[in-house]
Amino acid sequence: MHFHDDALFPETQEKLVITCAPYGPEWEPDDFREDLPLTMEEHVQQAVDCYEAGATVLHIHVRELDGKGSKRLSKFNELLAGLREAVPDMILQVGGSISFAPEGEGAEAKWLSDDTRHMLAELDPKPDQVTIAINTSQMNIMELMTADDIAGTSMERPELAATYREMTVPAGPEWVEEHLRRLQANGIQPHFQLSSIPQLETVERLIRRGVYTGPLNLTWVGIGGGFDGPNPYNIMNFIQRVPDGACLTLETLMRSVLPVNTMAMAMGLHTRCGNEDTLWGRKGQKFTSVQQVQQLVRIAGELGREVATGKEARDIYRIGTTYADADETLAKLGYAPNRRPGQVGFTQHA
Repeated sequence: MHFHDDALFPETQEKLVITCAPYGPEWEPDDFREDLPLTMEEHVQQAVDCYEAGATVLHIHVRELDGKGSKRLSKFNELLAGLREAVPDMILQVGGSISFAPEGEGAEAKWLSDDTRHMLAELDPKPDQVTIAINTSQMNIMELMTADDIAGTSMERPELAATYREMTVPAGPEWVEEHLRRLQANGIQPHFQLSSIPQLETVERLIRRGVYTGPLNLTWVGIGGGFDGPNPYNIMNFIQRVPDGACLTLETLMRSVLPVNTMAMAMGLHTRCGNEDTLWGRKGQKFTSVQQVQQLVRIAGELGREVATGKEARDIYRIGTTYADADETLAKLGYAPNRRPGQVGFTQHA
């Protein structure tokens, strides 16, 4: 991405898209019962409250009544149907890691099988987006958590912490290509959740080979433990490699969420918050997902950055848009064109 002299002026920036992830699948309901929905009615109300506070993208997980993260796609269908009626303008984004919560005490945190994960493309009603990881990697969400972060929560149990410490993200090349094919065939936009520049480079190669032909919506995920950490140099190095035509959101965890989101807002990027990312405002003070959205709206107001409506967010994300081939995708995203045989270099798309 390029930053010109006026790049930090809010009038030159896109309106702010706020993603909220208010279903916190890694937590147990008693960790923050006021903010972790259990019943289907609570799931839907959480979305309504976040939307009314200013969030326009909803990152979706769903719980069973026993408090565990649901692996049943029927539960997602039920929730999606309720959300389509309650928040019709909100972008509904299903988390591709829908079952990483452990089954029981001391159990491993296992994701669904590849075949079952592909079935996310068959959800009915279909979501606007499904998040997709690129390249299998470690996902140790405990690495950056402090004693204060987990104080008074289920994460204080050593066996549960060990489960999340050893978690990995399965996203090999064959699965990624097939998942992208199925999502696109069903009119669902992939939202790329990327932990580092090598993963961004893999996405670019997929685009150059025509495996993915559409808008590029990215989230940089700086949670450590195999992913980038919330270091400003990591963030800026990643931003430098993202093409101008992409839409980039920054995500991190715990009390790094607010400062990273503030940087994102100042630079014209987009934000993500919610109890999946953090339970905390100030040190020792629990902060609901709605309060987190409201806080970002206040800061955006101080910066002069307008918050997008649901319909405006759909335009910014280019929901429903596809491109004809690799050449058009590269041009629309601002990547250099594929080099033709015998061509020494390139300076333009002509």
